[in-house]
This record gives sequence, structure tokens and C-alpha cells, in this order.
Amino acid sequence: MNAGTSRGNAQGFNLSALTKLSDVKSTNGKTSLLHFIVEQVVHSEGKRKAIYEKHNDESEKEYVILGLQVLSGLSNELSEAKKAASMHYNSFITMCSTLSSHVNEIRHIITCCGNTKGGFTNEMKGFLELCEDELKVVKEEQTRIMELVKKTNEYYLAGTSKDNMSNPFHLFVIVKDFVDKVGQTCIELKKKVEKKNVGMESVSTTPPLSPSKKVPLRFRSIDLNFLSNKLELESTFSSQSEDDF
Repeated sequence: MNAGTSRGNAQGFNLSALTKLSDVKSTNGKTSLLHFIVEQVVHSEGKRKAIYEKHNDESEKEYVILGLQVLSGLSNELSEAKKAASMHYNSFITMCSTLSSHVNEIRHIITCCGNTKGGFTNEMKGFLELCEDELKVVKEEQTRIMELVKKTNEYYLAGTSKDNMSNPFHLFVIVKDFVDKVGQTCIELKKKVEKKNVGMESVSTTPPLSPSKKVPLRFRSIDLNFLSNKLELESTFSSQSEDDF
């Protein structure tokens, strides 16, 4: 949020912060903040979809699969913003004036050829009138669109310098880059899940070890950490009390 206090009253957001999510790394340098956020959103959206659609399989794997399906629609939802990111701002602004200038040049040529025989001159005069009417509509639409772009920038890029506002379409570039990074992260997460599934399948096809050598795989939980710390503290206090006695 780009304004207000910790209690709220924010007037908008600064989307430029999205470009920095992939730069923030974990302590081991393997996971970025973007990866963490995407994984959390995938799990949350997948779980919500599983509950809404009443899936029988409510495993972590199923949550990831369903969540990836939800996030895959993000690119389609923001497809228009991605198209706008490829537009050149200066070309867009000068488009109407350039076309109007060309129409005036053609009109001047037609005026000079007004005494020539044939229907070409009359046809071109009618064509130029239609062009001028169309350009008038396009100019009005351009003004309306740029007003909306200005308001969008004020809300989503408020607090940025005026130099950064010289290209109002840069907001769409930020959105496009972020969506592309999210898509790439989803692909990596999907490969990670598929690789994990292949590993589980290979383990299931491997002949079982003898009961004496088979060691079950377990993940150390936070509860075990707390339990071990508690036992160490009790042992320490017990030894200290015996020495004092």
C-alpha cells in the first residue's frame, strides 16, 4: 500500500513492488518470495476449489493440481493488459495527429486535381469525409482511454516520481512481467510435483527391504522439536538439583 498508516486509510497500491518479489531470496538462496507466495496461493485456491467441487481426494497433491488450474487462468484474465504492454506510448499519442495530417495532404492533392474528369475525385472526397468523421471518434475515444489510464496509474503506481509517469503504459509492462514470472513459477512447481510423483512411483516398484533393515521415512515436526527441548531442560534442572542437594 502506498499511503495511509499501519491502521489503514491506504489510498492505493504500488504495483512496482511486484517486480522485486523474485529478487528476495530465502537464507539458502533456493526459494524466492515469489515462489513462496505462489505456493501458498496454489494450496489455498486448490483447497477452496476441492471443497467447493466436493472432491473425494483432499490430499496436498490434489490441492496443488487444482490450484495450478486456477492460477493458469490468470494469464487469460490479464491478456488485454499484456497486449497494452506491447504498445509504444509516443506512437499511440501521435497516431491521430499523424493520420489527420495524411488526410489533409490527400485532400490538398484532390483539391488540386478538382478540374480533372472522372469519378475518382468525387469518390475520394466522400472517402476523406468518412475518414475525418472516423478520426474525430477515434480522438474522443483516445482521450477517454488516456483518462482511465491516468486514474489507473494514480491508484496502482501512486507515490512514484513524475519521471516514471512519463510512460503511463509502463504499468501494463509491470503487470505483464509479473504474470509471466507467476506462469514460470507455476511451471516449475508443476515439474516439482511431477518429479515427486515419479520418485514415489519408483519407490513403490522397488522390492521391499527386509523388516530388520527397513527404516520408515519420517519428517521431523515442530512438536518433536519442542519435546526434545523440554526433555533437555528437565534433565539439566534435575542434574542441577542433585548437585545442590
